[in-house]
Amino acid sequence: MKHVDAVIIGGGSAGLSAAVTLKKEGIEDVLVLEKDGEPGGILEQCIHNGFGLQTFKEQLSGPAYAERYINMAKELNVKILCNAMVTHLNPDKTLEYVHPEEGVVKLQADVIILAVGCYERPRGAINIMGTRPAGIYTAGQAQRYLNIDGYLVGKKVFILGSGDIGLIMARRMPLEGAKVYGVAEIMPYSNGLPRNIKQCLEDFDIPLFLSHTVTKAYGKDRLEKIQVMKVDDHRNPIPGSEMYFDVDTLLLSVGLIPENHLGDEAGILMDPVTKGPVVDDSYMTNIDGIFACGNGLHVHDLVDFVSLQAERAAKGAAGYLKDHKDRGIKLSVSNGNLVSYCVPSSVHPEDPRDHVEIFFRVRKPMDKATLYIKDGDTVLKTFKKQKLMPSEMERAMLTKQMISNLKEGVVIEIQEDEA
Repeated sequence: MKHVDAVIIGGGSAGLSAAVTLKKEGIEDVLVLEKDGEPGGILEQCIHNGFGLQTFKEQLSGPAYAERYINMAKELNVKILCNAMVTHLNPDKTLEYVHPEEGVVKLQADVIILAVGCYERPRGAINIMGTRPAGIYTAGQAQRYLNIDGYLVGKKVFILGSGDIGLIMARRMPLEGAKVYGVAEIMPYSNGLPRNIKQCLEDFDIPLFLSHTVTKAYGKDRLEKIQVMKVDDHRNPIPGSEMYFDVDTLLLSVGLIPENHLGDEAGILMDPVTKGPVVDDSYMTNIDGIFACGNGLHVHDLVDFVSLQAERAAKGAAGYLKDHKDRGIKLSVSNGNLVSYCVPSSVHPEDPRDHVEIFFRVRKPMDKATLYIKDGDTVLKTFKKQKLMPSEMERAMLTKQMISNLKEGVVIEIQEDEA
């Protein structure tokens, strides 16, 4: 059985950032296993700009952002094995992958970093009645067909879901000669970044139907028409609100789900909200020596945050390799009022980091609110916040002193301010 000090599963933005960081931390024996024919992940099909504003202080396209990290990996002699599909992962940090030249390979690692990304929720996961004609795609599928393969999936398009990929495709399709009739969103607010709503919908006069969903598809061989209905506060369609659109294509942008079948096989504890691994302040899972980062940990809105968290996971893995010690007790980091989840979910007060940044999302849009960082019921710090949206990641900083003095555990909560 082959042995490697550090294996990274996934060669997208998270995996590349983790590999570069491990090398910079002095870990030489690093292997990246990437299932596709080239590294870069989903970035390779995201030809629009807006990437890298925090990481590189400039706007880059997805491929250009990936190229920066690919070049850094090459300069540091990171070994990236493409066309390598990991098929099994065990809690003893052994794994199995298949490769067209090497065949089936079993591998033992001292640390493993999961940078596995996420997948789109398909039609089968949502309640759209009717026939099963051609012309219904996830937004990411359509993006790949158009930007990588040069294939326009349709001419008359409707989009369900206002996630960022759906919004990007709402802009991309008219640029290629298609007409987008509208975007329906089941929530009373958009799930995309505000800049994408402005640049992709408003600038192209594409209507956004909030509190609406697609309820039925019509067509024998190819999609011919869809039914769209308004929904109530419980997301149930309201009779009499039917609208019909004659379209040949429906794009679904109805959520991303972390890809964690390998983690499930290894017995990694998953968060029921994020659907990704539960990790501590070093980004280690409940399995000793297995770390997680990127969209496989929780779905991000900015690739810069993906790279940042992958860097921290890699530093945690490097520290584990250099000084594998018991860090003492763990105290929880939990979500309080109006907060849907927190990452990481625990800290070590006896062995604190210089600081720990907590990433979280709010449950609803708010114009003005106060962020509370608590130790149990004791308030440690407060911050005034403006324009909070569930679609945008928020952050809270825990200092080393705050962590060292913890008694009960961290609670992150939001109180909405009166107008």
